Amino acid sequence: MEIVTLCLFLLLAVVVSGVASRLLPSALPRPLVQIALGAVIGAAATPSVELDPELFFLLLVPPLLFLDGWRIPKDELFRDGRAVLGLALGLVFLTVLGLGLFINWLIPAIPLAVSFALAAVVSPTDPIAVAAVAQKVSVPKRMMHILEGESLLNDASGLVCLRFAIAAALSGTFSITTAAATFAWMALAGVGIGAAVTWLAVTGKALFARRFGDDQGSSILVSLLLPFGAYLAAEHFHASGVLAAAAAGITMTFAGSGAAVGASTRIRQRAVWDMLQFTLNGVIFVLLGEQLPMLLTGAHGAIAATGHDSLWWLVFYVIGIVAVLAALRFSWVWISLRFTLFRARKRGATMTGSPPRRIIAAMSVAGARGAITLAAALTLPLTMASGAPFPARDLVILLASGVILTSLLIAAIGLPLLLRGLQLPADEGLASERDRARIVTAKAAIAEIERVQHDLAVNSDEADRYTEVAARLMTQYRERIDSIDMDHESRVEADRDQQIERELRLAAIRAERQSLFRLAERREIGMTLAEQLGRELDLTDARLTRFAG
Repeated sequence: MEIVTLCLFLLLAVVVSGVASRLLPSALPRPLVQIALGAVIGAAATPSVELDPELFFLLLVPPLLFLDGWRIPKDELFRDGRAVLGLALGLVFLTVLGLGLFINWLIPAIPLAVSFALAAVVSPTDPIAVAAVAQKVSVPKRMMHILEGESLLNDASGLVCLRFAIAAALSGTFSITTAAATFAWMALAGVGIGAAVTWLAVTGKALFARRFGDDQGSSILVSLLLPFGAYLAAEHFHASGVLAAAAAGITMTFAGSGAAVGASTRIRQRAVWDMLQFTLNGVIFVLLGEQLPMLLTGAHGAIAATGHDSLWWLVFYVIGIVAVLAALRFSWVWISLRFTLFRARKRGATMTGSPPRRIIAAMSVAGARGAITLAAALTLPLTMASGAPFPARDLVILLASGVILTSLLIAAIGLPLLLRGLQLPADEGLASERDRARIVTAKAAIAEIERVQHDLAVNSDEADRYTEVAARLMTQYRERIDSIDMDHESRVEADRDQQIERELRLAAIRAERQSLFRLAERREIGMTLAEQLGRELDLTDARLTRFAG
């Protein structure tokens, strides 16, 4: 019963953190608030949570990777594929090698294989943490897309490196040939299994829905089970469950686009996943804070194993690791950007925008660590094959926790400063694609209205009424086409008019909703009717709020 109560307090802390992060005038990032609340719970709770590493990893990591893969913009991911792969693969391998050797040199008490494991743990970045840090600063879209793509893939590459490092620590041997072959199998099979599981599940559910109708509950439940199914299936065949979960999310975009699923199901599905994302990320950071008192209790023993007796050495180690991480990331981004500019100049392109140094600094500071780092650190085995304790496990988790806190603080302070006034080249291609899509769809709608109006009017005595209503609808679509084709100055004025109209519509809809539920409270209408009409108003409110933002 105590554990159940503690879990409920952890969830309550996630809710409180969401409120507190908005109320704090200093705009502290939500992860730091969650860590602080978790530390309060950890100091007061008895007993503390004893995490099973494998269970912790299974429950929290697959859905987060699946959701990242599902929601990441695919066109932008493929367009910036070179930059993403460079950060997600090249930088991770460089970090594991360079930082692992540095950690072993800095802290000789940590064996070399365990040093590589710690380097693999801190190599993945966390876009959720960066987004929370940059709540009041607009991150340029292209930069955010690269960071999201990097995080999606470096989660997988970092965790695969972690597996190799743990295997080397347990067995005491390491073969580069075996590691390369194993990595190829884990990567290819993991991606294939994840894509296959999603495609089969979504396609099968769509066939069932077309024949027997769509069931909202089962459709949402299938999407919730997919990351776990892909992860477990890949692990069963000794492939990468991490890559399988990410590949399953990417495949979901394509497999689910033509599924026979209703609009209301998609809306509820998005709402469920939004709640799950907020909860899982919050629980991980609260758990980090909850574990801190217990970790600090054993910190003296961990530091003593290094030959020192002061906790200030722990701070020194964390600062050294963060400094090397920053240097490696800055160097890699600088070299990658130089290659990008070199290729662009060879093609005759003219490069404009902010100076590269600001872009490099912003990309470097944005490499905050978060949920995956903690999850990976906690999956380190408790014992060796012989039954002896895993060497320096507590120290590794302490150092990983310190890296998370320090990187979040650096991002919270540095990222808003670096992003202020940062300008990247405008993405004209995306705007033209959007305009073209709106024109084509509007013309298709006009043609379909004309066809349906004609078919209905033939068999009706009210042909004039059908013509009048159809003309009114077609006029709205033609106005959309005209607004896209207008010149820049007129479009600015039209955009301002639309903004004013949205504000007025929002005010009117919210007044409608208040009036609606006042009627229900006075029993002038039924509560069921009020809830039904209220949902319709909420959908319109959400749509207008989204476009207003």
